[in-house]
Formats: sequence, C-alpha cells, structure tokens
Amino acid sequence: MNKYKYILWDVDGTLLDFDYSQKISLYKCLERIGVKGTEQLNAVYTKINHKWWQNLELGKVTKEELLPGRFIEFFEECHIQCEDIEAFREQYQWELGVNYLPIEGALSVCERLKDLGFHQYIVTNGVTSTQQMKLKLSGLDSYMEGIFISEQIGSPKPNKEFFDACFLQIQKEHSSFSLEETLIVGDSMSSDMKGGENAGIDTCYFTPDMKEMENVTYQISKLTEIYVILGVE
Repeated sequence: MNKYKYILWDVDGTLLDFDYSQKISLYKCLERIGVKGTEQLNAVYTKINHKWWQNLELGKVTKEELLPGRFIEFFEECHIQCEDIEAFREQYQWELGVNYLPIEGALSVCERLKDLGFHQYIVTNGVTSTQQMKLKLSGLDSYMEGIFISEQIGSPKPNKEFFDACFLQIQKEHSSFSLEETLIVGDSMSSDMKGGENAGIDTCYFTPDMKEMENVTYQISKLTEIYVILGVE
C-alpha cells in the first residue's frame, strides 16, 4: 500500500527547466531593445532575479515590487538603456510562457502517476499568466487536478498560509485528504522544502547535482526515482 496519495509538484527547476527558459527569454527581450544577450548578462540577471525571489519568500518585498524591481536593478548594474521597463517585463513574462523545456522524465512520470491514481497538484510562486501558459503548452496541466499559484492565493511559498489554502481546496475535492499522505517535490530548499516543513508534510528534494541536504525526508537526482518512494513498480 502506498504511503502517499497526494503529490505537490513545484514547476520551475523541477518539472520544467527554468534556466533554459530564462536564458532564451532574456536574450529575445534584450534583442528587442538593441542589446545582444551574453552569458555574462544572463549570469548577472540570474543573481539579481534569485535575490528578489528570495526576498519575496522572506516577505521583504511584494510580487508587485519584484516584477519590475529586478529589471530596474539589472539595467542599472549593466548600464543598459530601457525606455519602457513595463513593456520589457510584459514581453519577458510572455516569452517565459512559450519557451519551455520539460525536465527529463517529467511528462512520463506525471502521466504514469495519474494513471496509477495519484492526486497531483502544482504549487508555484510564479506569475499566473506565465505558469498557466507553459503548463498548458507543455501538457503538464492535463496530469494535474489543480494548479495553486501564490499570486492568486495571496501568500507565497514557503508560508504556511499558502499551503493551508491549497489543503482547504484539496479537502473539498477529497474528503479523506490527510497531511500524512501528502508529499511535496521541488528543487528549492527555501520555498519547497521549507514550505513542506511549515505545512507539516514530507518533502522530496530534487537535486540533479546530487547535493546532499539535511532536513528533508527524501532526495532524488532523477524524477523517475520518485517511483521507489511512492512504491511504484
């Protein structure tokens, strides 16, 4: 008998390759304002973007401040002239939605788990329009019973409030829902693993580079390794 029945999936870096999407999207948007994308520019933006998202998780900034703020800082640090930051931001979000690449095994794993009767849900801090678009285009949404986005809930991972809202909705659909039968799978220690801890559920840290971490229930380096955890033959 499987211990877990409910699987909460993170999206970026877990089911979809965010590094790929970010790089392609950033380069296309820079090209539109006459700037050639380079590895150096991508590295600078990656660092700045990561900092802003961490600050969101810590409650230091709001999503409304994050979305333009990271680009304002990026343009200033790299001495790039951008006359319309809001237009750049909107184009970037659209590009992120259409430039996606599934992590190896993501589609087959989610399809198999659905066929086996597991209840799968998305839990993400991403921008609503972007996440919905790439989940639909990639086909991942067809394997999920629900998509929970912090922007809609009003509180980000890893806050307990975010997960409480998710659980309330799941329980409406499945009266037998329990925390003991729920597992969160993600690549972020600060939002996914910490979120699972705050929510009182078991955690599965997805780390392709096999970085060993404490305070997680499980670790996997390939998505197919979740079969062992779930007792799937």
